[in-house]
Amino acid sequence: MAVKIRLMRVGKKKQPSYRVVVADGRSPRDGRYIEIIGQYGPRQEPSQVQIDDERALAWLREGAQPTEQVQKLLVSTGVWERFRAEHPKAAGRHKPRAHTPKPKPAPAAAAPAEPAAEAGDAAAEAEASES
Repeated sequence: MAVKIRLMRVGKKKQPSYRVVVADGRSPRDGRYIEIIGQYGPRQEPSQVQIDDERALAWLREGAQPTEQVQKLLVSTGVWERFRAEHPKAAGRHKPRAHTPKPKPAPAAAAPAEPAAEAGDAAAEAEASES
């Protein structure tokens, strides 16, 4: 069973708040969970983050994998650093993905190159016919 630490949406329409839950990775986002370990209110200024440090650490020690957003919350509360201090190899296994845009291919300059090639071919043919 793949256990994940993830967000579960609660709250009204267009007023989201989230619970930080430990759940089976196969269960739906707002479905069955094993344990609630915190809350996250993104619409408050500053954002409200409340996570039970000891329970989060216990689940991380057991092998639960946080989602990217939950890992950011764990970093902001200091739980992730405590976990990295205990398990340096395990913590390095799950790094947040850095968004790197793919380089766009350079536009093909084939249109100007073709007439020049044709002109060169025509000049070569003219020289061959003069000889």
